[in-house]
Amino acid sequence: MADYDQLPAPLRSWLAQAALPWSPRSALRVWHRSLRACDGDLSAAKQIMTIREFERLKSDRIAIWEQY
Repeated sequence: MADYDQLPAPLRSWLAQAALPWSPRSALRVWHRSLRACDGDLSAAKQIMTIREFERLKSDRIAIWEQY
């Protein structure tokens, strides 16, 4: 929990609505990549995080349904 508490506030607010259970370490790693990709724009970084999460959910869905 201490790791989560040390995350930047905008990232914590994004994680509060996330669909996946991100670890603080992986969330912070993707957050930093997202911020670099959009030159520090917090809103754009949150959008990138949402897109990455959606892509992960999509690939998980495909992997699950391929089994049936």
